[in-house]
Amino acid sequence: MGTPLAFLPILLMMMGAVGVGILLLGLNALIGRKVRTVRKLSPYESGMPLLDDSHKRISVKFFIVAMVFILFDVEAAFLYPWAVVFRQGGWPVFLEMLVFVFVLFLGFAYLWKKGAFDWD
Repeated sequence: MGTPLAFLPILLMMMGAVGVGILLLGLNALIGRKVRTVRKLSPYESGMPLLDDSHKRISVKFFIVAMVFILFDVEAAFLYPWAVVFRQGGWPVFLEMLVFVFVLFLGFAYLWKKGAFDWD
């Protein structure tokens, strides 16, 4: 593992980064101009002014599709370490991954049957 003294440079670097951040924010608060205009206080996105109210109703389907995407994306991320370990593990590792992919496919088929991917 190493002695605790071996981590001292990392700790000093982190303390220095936090110190510089606090220093710059503090200087900005003390020296920076504080001009508050209607234009500066109005919200915008990508430099474009808002055209209408930002409190719109969003379909629940949108959130379901987003959560399913994140779920399958994270599960697909497990395939990379498996590919790295596959050479050392041999057939047992391959069979474990087949079970994993099969369960993943069952979840995908279930969501498809329930209509989670239908965008109305």
